[in-house]
Amino acid sequence: MPHRLAGLLRALACPALLLGALEWYARTAGAGSDALAAPSAAALAFGKAMADGSLWEATGFTLACAAAGLAIGAVAGVLLGIALGLLPRLARMSFLSVEVLRPIPSVALIPLAMLVFGFGLRMEVSVVAFATFWPMLVLSQAAARQVEPRLLEVARALDLSPAARIAKIVLPAMVPRLFVALRLGVAIALVVAVTVEIAANPSGMGYAIMIAQQSLDPALMLAWLFWIGAVGYAINAAALALQHAVARRMGVQA
Repeated sequence: MPHRLAGLLRALACPALLLGALEWYARTAGAGSDALAAPSAAALAFGKAMADGSLWEATGFTLACAAAGLAIGAVAGVLLGIALGLLPRLARMSFLSVEVLRPIPSVALIPLAMLVFGFGLRMEVSVVAFATFWPMLVLSQAAARQVEPRLLEVARALDLSPAARIAKIVLPAMVPRLFVALRLGVAIALVVAVTVEIAANPSGMGYAIMIAQQSLDPALMLAWLFWIGAVGYAINAAALALQHAVARRMGVQA
């Protein structure tokens, strides 16, 4: 217990020093600035956003879009990645298409998504799904290629169907690498969702930051930035805990 407490204090030392320095600067040289606010003022703005419900409404919208887009991108990316990893001929046939489409920035699809879906949840979900599809595809393909060949031979010897082979042999062997892909996808989903809201979609946490900036309210803008960072940290921690839980359940090393 003392070691854990000491480790926690060491981890909090740097953020505390940075917040203290920002508080000091905002109250001295940066006093009256329209672009900078003290962390204490940001905390007050955060409390007001919590009290009036705007914090929860915007957070819920962003997380819903990020989760839906990640679910679509992850399912499609993992299924296609397994197929490309287990079927070298299919991987060679699709290599050019993947390498041409994968570098396209997800935000470049915002105008097209707006034309197809308009503003709202479906537009944002489509952009997030595109952004998360490619890392899930690439990492799933690499994980499928690294499945022990003897396991596949056992599956063929048992005359398992393709679906049973994937469910009982391939996926359990891929679990640790799949969760690496999932944690990367979670981070990308949140970043892209907030970016879409800043650029085009009038909802969510990204839009709330823009409203704070346009209202010349740096305290509220800083509060939203801290909150987005806290939400991202919590989601990543939850994904890591889920990884360990599933790995223990399946008897593999995470």
